[in-house]
Amino acid sequence: MPLKQTIDTCFDVEVGETGLTRAEFEAVLARTEPVLVWLREARETGALPLLSLPAKTADLAGIREAADWLADGSTDVLVLGTGGSSLGGQTLAQVAGWHLPVSGDFRPAPRLHFLDNLDPHGLAEALAVLPLATTRAIVVSKSGGTGETLMQTMALLAAYEDAGLKGAIGERLLGLSEPAVSGKLNKLRKLLEPFGVRFHDHDPGVGGRFAALTNVGLIPAALVGLDVAAVRAGAARALAPVRDKAAPGAVPSAVGAALAVAYAEARGITQNVLLAYGDRTERLTRWYVQLWAESLGKQGRGMTPIPAVGPVDQHSQLQLFLDGPADKLFTVVTTDVADKGPRIDPALAAEAGQAEFGGRTVGDFVASQQRATVETLARNARPVRVLHASALDAERIGELMMHFMLETIIAAHLIGVDAFDQPAVEEGKVLARTYLEGM
Repeated sequence: MPLKQTIDTCFDVEVGETGLTRAEFEAVLARTEPVLVWLREARETGALPLLSLPAKTADLAGIREAADWLADGSTDVLVLGTGGSSLGGQTLAQVAGWHLPVSGDFRPAPRLHFLDNLDPHGLAEALAVLPLATTRAIVVSKSGGTGETLMQTMALLAAYEDAGLKGAIGERLLGLSEPAVSGKLNKLRKLLEPFGVRFHDHDPGVGGRFAALTNVGLIPAALVGLDVAAVRAGAARALAPVRDKAAPGAVPSAVGAALAVAYAEARGITQNVLLAYGDRTERLTRWYVQLWAESLGKQGRGMTPIPAVGPVDQHSQLQLFLDGPADKLFTVVTTDVADKGPRIDPALAAEAGQAEFGGRTVGDFVASQQRATVETLARNARPVRVLHASALDAERIGELMMHFMLETIIAAHLIGVDAFDQPAVEEGKVLARTYLEGM
């Protein structure tokens, strides 16, 4: 079943004066029409390569081959990259079981590790404990000049050399960067190609935080067994209403973008909470934070994304959400979990004084929590929309991620910023290199 979006509890008739009027929402929704026209034209002309990915299949064999090569004879595979070079792959891999509590530690080899944050202690410890003779790595940098990734890569090369494996580096690493261009320095290629490291091309037209549907996200996903063709199929489903010239109200991503922008403009609400239920959605919330923040936070505009995972954040952030400032728009991602998971022994439930647990599954409890959280937010005058996926599998995660990417692009157009650049981040990178040179 396709993703289902429910927005009734975002309006004044449901949540009171903090809610939008239908007229306020419809006025902003109407402004999405030119954006949808632009998106259709960009897909048809190839001006926005991201929109061609859902229908693309020719590259999937190469993606699977790269994953097989990384896994062959390996006990461990590292993904070196930061931000969008890592979070998309993490989000997809988690759906297949990576980084889940306990069970994620018992996955069959190879173990997958994302070294996305540059931490001197953590990197040193990782290189000290990894069995380097059976460890491979994929190194991801679109430009080839990401400082953190270059640092990680140089440290890994030195570790291989110290372990007597310098001659095998070409068989240990896979690079992923923009195609080489004559006269343009690609530092990652310059560093690795002398070792015989092969490269796959990073699509130069797809920026890191939008790259989950490219080889950047799909190689790690394939490595842990996720159906990468199904990921693309799900993304195609999210794109279909745009492609098929549906009216804005029938385009879920346009509806979501219009809600966020209408709340910012009419109510001054610029904090957007993504509360996703289930361990397999934890990385989704972190990926969403980068996508939304780095794409929209420009020129004094934008909305602040806040990640949350249920049910655990019902025991931390929910108190603030319900009883703190009424300055947030909520999106709750739910799935069909009723009748799933361990079933509780009625005798144990009675002994514990929780007779209502008897005969119920853990999923029954979580399903009731999903429903209760949405209703409680609405009753406390907190606007909340629901995105419901019948299950969380390869197809649904592809649909969810494409939905959020489209929603972000549409919202950027509505507030008048470029979704695809990050000028403030670039300024910080220049300063960091200046300070490093002066140390």
